[in-house]
Amino acid sequence: MSFLSNMDPKKLRIYGLAGSILGIYLGSILNSALDTNVFSFIGAVAAIFAVIMGANAVRRVCAYGIGTGVPSIGMLALGMGIIAVMFGLSMAETIGFPLLGPIIILIYAGVFGYIIGVIANKVIKFNIPIMEEGNADLSMAGAMALLGWSFAISGSLAYVDILNDVLMTGYIAIIFIAGGLAILHPFNANLGPDEKQDRTLVNAIMVSGLAMITTGIAALLTQGLAAGLLQLVIGFAIWFYFFKMFYRLVKRDASAVVGTGLLPPTVQ
Repeated sequence: MSFLSNMDPKKLRIYGLAGSILGIYLGSILNSALDTNVFSFIGAVAAIFAVIMGANAVRRVCAYGIGTGVPSIGMLALGMGIIAVMFGLSMAETIGFPLLGPIIILIYAGVFGYIIGVIANKVIKFNIPIMEEGNADLSMAGAMALLGWSFAISGSLAYVDILNDVLMTGYIAIIFIAGGLAILHPFNANLGPDEKQDRTLVNAIMVSGLAMITTGIAALLTQGLAAGLLQLVIGFAIWFYFFKMFYRLVKRDASAVVGTGLLPPTVQ
């Protein structure tokens, strides 16, 4: 993944948005055209593109030293995202063009995130130069990631289906936490003397694999064995592959890798 090491944020934004929205549409079209739900896993794969974009936005904003705000900004991304998802899907069905849902979500999330960034900078006085841009990126990334995972669970982009299969079942809480970790955790996990972009973003992909495992478990109950098991297998494969890659990058960047042995006994 050396191409991630120095990729410009604008390119990551383009790849993140294009990859996520095209992947979600592809999964939806294949499911509808072939009258199946086995392609729902594509939604969770599409979410990975959004997660990479979001994790990079976190590292850029939080590099200004907002400290404990790292978890907060990750949860903010998913909070803005879920509002955008439900608004966009509802609006698309209201106007009679449900396939416009992802586009409406993306536009709404970008505007919403930018406004939150302006408030953070101008009202709360964070005074971070890229706060507006970063929050817009985070809102769009959170929305696209949540939409991808919601599609992976429900197999549909219909408002009612996602409401019944994702929100009313409580699975939204699982993907909210797993998604938040995928976006916020990588920067925290790689803090130290030399945080590197490629190591942080590979970590994000790895945690996205864990998020896909959670959507697979949920899909077993909402869509059946085929759709759920496929997501579990692919999610585990993504997690395992990128875990090994992340470990290689850790060894590359660490000054030393040593075994600590067993922890000493607790002194009473």
